[in-house]
Amino acid sequence: MTNPACIEAPLPKGVSDFLPETADKITFIADSIHRVFELWGFRRMITPLLEFEDVLALGMGDELRSKTFRFDDRQTGRLLAIPPDITPQVARIVATRMHSLPLPHRIYYSGRVLRQAQMQSGRSREIFQSGVELIGLNSPEADAEMVAMAVEVLKNLGFTGFKIDLGQVDFYRGIMDASGLSRDVQRQLQEAISKKEVTAVRSILEAAGAPERVKEEIALLPRLYGGREVLQEAARIAGNERSKKALDNITQVVEILDIYGVADHLTIDLGEIRGLDYHTGITFEGFVPGIGEAVCSGGRYDDLTAKYGYPAHATGFAFNILALLASMAKRPEVEASSSRDFLVFNKKDERREALEVAQKLRSLGFTCARDIIKRDFESSLEYAKKMDIRMLLVIGAEECAADQLYLVRVADRRAIAVSKQELFDKGLDLKFDL
Repeated sequence: MTNPACIEAPLPKGVSDFLPETADKITFIADSIHRVFELWGFRRMITPLLEFEDVLALGMGDELRSKTFRFDDRQTGRLLAIPPDITPQVARIVATRMHSLPLPHRIYYSGRVLRQAQMQSGRSREIFQSGVELIGLNSPEADAEMVAMAVEVLKNLGFTGFKIDLGQVDFYRGIMDASGLSRDVQRQLQEAISKKEVTAVRSILEAAGAPERVKEEIALLPRLYGGREVLQEAARIAGNERSKKALDNITQVVEILDIYGVADHLTIDLGEIRGLDYHTGITFEGFVPGIGEAVCSGGRYDDLTAKYGYPAHATGFAFNILALLASMAKRPEVEASSSRDFLVFNKKDERREALEVAQKLRSLGFTCARDIIKRDFESSLEYAKKMDIRMLLVIGAEECAADQLYLVRVADRRAIAVSKQELFDKGLDLKFDL
């Protein structure tokens, strides 16, 4: 029902209110992710909501800078920024606050960032991120660890049929550097290759008068997508040392992922050049059925901490929690995460028993709320249904003996009388087969 007394209170475009039911699901997903991160030895870091814009900008490329919210700081007169990504913050903290500690650093984080978005795009400006950064290791095993963790999270969340697209940006850079093509032509090719436009790539190469060898190498890039046969095909055309080293690197990563037993979830995409101005080696994105955007993405970024005066190899990735939420919207375990266990309805004038029972249930790990408002049984049951509470626990019901409680399953209104001890022993596992 709409309250006619409510004022109009719109939100800026691109942000949302998350009511308790949705917030519970977001928390469930985030907790599942963090559990995996902690099992792999990562420790949580909490980054600030505001940074000085010039400091934050050191760790961002032009694309992220263009999406950053900025405003003046009345206290200092300097420009402040709301971070559009958490990784540059982690890089700053590691470089300036943790440089005396031994490497590697295993850090995870969870938070919200804001990014400017075109109004007509319909995209959210608010992004929920949970991610990891592994700083101080230059090893294929470190890159493989990121991918293996992403797969473990997706499996734990119940996904099947998902894929991790694995790339290596240095393979592309090596081919372009050896091509002899102008920067303008390379820019045109980069745009066409990123869109997998094979015909456009050939047209650009023809117009530039590229040698046949260069045409063959570059024209094949949008098609280097699939299984391990892609690596063999790429090796056939790679005529420069940088691309050959990149192929050796991604081959080692795939071999390590074989040991983890996750290679079946991999596709290889050597024409993927996302984040070319940021990443320095392995890149990857995770896709689940039914969602067009990546639910996780990351890769190697060996140059970032050096921008804050502390050179260190690094790799990492982050999950987009709202994308995961959209893909899991109707999954039973996520639906259940927003449910509560008990609502205590007291028919007695004295409140001691109701409070003691509720406290005991909480000590056993159950969620339990007291229906403090004075109302009748039907109203309390309707409230429990709307609040997604599983059981209505009645104190002082006529159907019960003095030492019993009356338990009503909200979903179907089936009820049983139970002793307190039986309730405490069995909780939600009581049988409603009367």
